[in-house]
Amino acid sequence: MKPHVDFLGVLFIVWGLLTVVVGVSTLALGVGAIALITSANRGDSGQVAAGLTAAVFTTLAVIAIIWGVVHVIVGVPLRRHTPWSRFIALMLGSVDLLLLPYGTAVGIYALYVLLNEKGKGLFVAP
Repeated sequence: MKPHVDFLGVLFIVWGLLTVVVGVSTLALGVGAIALITSANRGDSGQVAAGLTAAVFTTLAVIAIIWGVVHVIVGVPLRRHTPWSRFIALMLGSVDLLLLPYGTAVGIYALYVLLNEKGKGLFVAP
């Protein structure tokens, strides 16, 4: 079961890095919307829509970046079989089930590996 836990740690790191990339690109869209608001030659016609777009994109970007960083932070100790990382990985994997399609696959695999009796045994404190 050790190779499965190590692979799960790698999946968490990759999933986290991909989520950070998506968050950064979404943040760029939010910055673009802010640029529309602050452009000097624009009238009031798109101010409300651009403001709402900027707020939504920026909020989603910050959430995605935090979500990705947390996955990376948990993925590294998960590969080292740190006891606290199992609990956090189970929580993250449970929420990942809602993120189709890759998050669902990672979540199912995380629950399978970390709830298995052999998988639990790897995280027992010495």
